[in-house]
Amino acid sequence: MRAAITGGAGFLGSHLCELLLEKGWEVLCLDNLVTGSDSNVAHLLQHPKFRFAHQDVSRYIEVPGPLDVVLHFASPASPPDYLKYPIQTLKVGALGTHNSLGLAMAKKARYLLASTSECYGDPQVSPQPESYWGHVNPVGPRGVYDESKRYAEALTMAYHRYHGVDTRIVRIFNTYGPRMRLNDGRALPNFLYQALVGEPITVYGDGKQTRSFCYVSDLLAGIYKLLESNEHEPTNIGNPQEITILEFAERVRKLVGAKTPIVFHSLPQDDPKQRCPDITKAKRILNWEPKVTLEEGLQRTYEYFREKLAQSTPAK
Repeated sequence: MRAAITGGAGFLGSHLCELLLEKGWEVLCLDNLVTGSDSNVAHLLQHPKFRFAHQDVSRYIEVPGPLDVVLHFASPASPPDYLKYPIQTLKVGALGTHNSLGLAMAKKARYLLASTSECYGDPQVSPQPESYWGHVNPVGPRGVYDESKRYAEALTMAYHRYHGVDTRIVRIFNTYGPRMRLNDGRALPNFLYQALVGEPITVYGDGKQTRSFCYVSDLLAGIYKLLESNEHEPTNIGNPQEITILEFAERVRKLVGAKTPIVFHSLPQDDPKQRCPDITKAKRILNWEPKVTLEEGLQRTYEYFREKLAQSTPAK
């Protein structure tokens, strides 16, 4: 089996490269390194079945030779990133999806789109089932990400219905683990980074908004099962254990043993009040549910961040 993974040098993409290599696949990693990092795949460069290509998938993609699977994971994913790169985010959701679908069609390959729980926006239904159409502000600052992914889903289904491309769509809920960027703007990297360096931990709003955190290995297991299935409609993959942001910040502070205070900032526009997946469908059709507890996942991620921070801090 040979796979092309767009965004393969990102947090999730690099773990996916690793997983497929472990299963004996050949992997072509495509990334323009705008938010990805070559350090995420540096350990794979000597692998005989791995190849990296610097590629902006918003431009035409040419891949010599056969392909069995195309996995489209290219996109900024944290709010600071897609607010910094709004046009690129829209382009990779639109043009990148179009180009990667075209590649899958030309190669007669299976296709998997990495979509997002952000398709549900600031939901009025919780937990969010796949049948919920969402509550999204298309012209708000977050709309560049939300709408790019909603468009990507529509385009993927159009290619499936009109061209017969064998597609899958995964709606990914908050995921965490090693290789997240230090202080990348999402809750967990921010909290861990701030606690480790002794800065105040910043919570937006009153901290009563909820999130559901899925450890990366659980997410990848679900994605692989979806890829192997015959399901074409969107499927939620995430952890349904809901926690408030304030409680999460307190857990991180306790884990690190930090004495820094928690400070409150204004809630960003259109920030979701609740985020919790209904994974009934994934349980039923994939026989999948998360296994890693929040305590275990946080410990692993903390150890990674502590080591990463030590490497980036110059010796005195």
